[in-house]
Amino acid sequence: MLSGFEKLLRRAVREDIRIEMRLPDSLGTVRADVGQIEQVLMNLVVNAQDAMPEGGVLTMALADVVLSDTYVGGHPEMAPGRYVELTVSDTGMGMDREMLKSIFEPFFTTKESGRGTGLGLSMVYGIVKQHGGGIWVYSEPGSGSSFRIYLPCSDESPDQPVTCAPHMPEMPRGSETVVVVEDNHYLLKMTVHLLERQGYRVIACDSGQACLDLVQANEGPLDLLLTDVVMPGMNGRELYERVVALRPGIKVLYMSGYTDDVIVYRGILDDGVEFIQKPFSLPALAQKVRELLDRHAL
Repeated sequence: MLSGFEKLLRRAVREDIRIEMRLPDSLGTVRADVGQIEQVLMNLVVNAQDAMPEGGVLTMALADVVLSDTYVGGHPEMAPGRYVELTVSDTGMGMDREMLKSIFEPFFTTKESGRGTGLGLSMVYGIVKQHGGGIWVYSEPGSGSSFRIYLPCSDESPDQPVTCAPHMPEMPRGSETVVVVEDNHYLLKMTVHLLERQGYRVIACDSGQACLDLVQANEGPLDLLLTDVVMPGMNGRELYERVVALRPGIKVLYMSGYTDDVIVYRGILDDGVEFIQKPFSLPALAQKVRELLDRHAL
């Protein structure tokens, strides 16, 4: 899975960030949901890139480890035994001890106002716990951060031979034109690459105003607006209202790090709108886009 994910990473991260992959020839088997682990990776990579505004090194590594009684003594939620260790490290700004105490709490964020929801790492924590694993963070100010995820080894054999990203070929395809609006550079590039690979024509915008300018200048058909909900200057609902006035037939799919009920409660979106929660797995996005376009085409 990580080998397949690497191809997307190298197209999506900024050019001033070097990616190093340390993958062993053999590795223990874990029982895991591929889509959820992809969500974990996307969150950690987004955080790592944001922590390296002037560039740096992003390292992803896998290893077999045995955690002893002594090693897990400070983490009572973990049991001694065999694990696969997944490490995501950066050479960025790092965090102090006070930040580390709260890093997995919902809505805690080290980013400036408007740059992040603080939901990402709490989701990462929840997914890892659902898999019976643990996550530990090592960080020092000015020395980068290292997130180590431990997933328990399984004695079961996989139901079928494991290949790189085995679910990818099953993602639905299309040829429509999709306008993607996302102010996070990494997520924008990743989403555009995914949709283009599935056959869509994609127009990428990093702000609501940039989107409006491109819509006004584009004379071709526009089938779907895929927009982040919370953005500086203009939120997703305001953007759609202005875009649909220019292109009455365009559909909209909202995305956000907040859950849909939180967005509705805050009055940003109406109940029942088409919505996908970030961090989404790549197959989930492709499926949601296809379902929305097909349903409205009937």
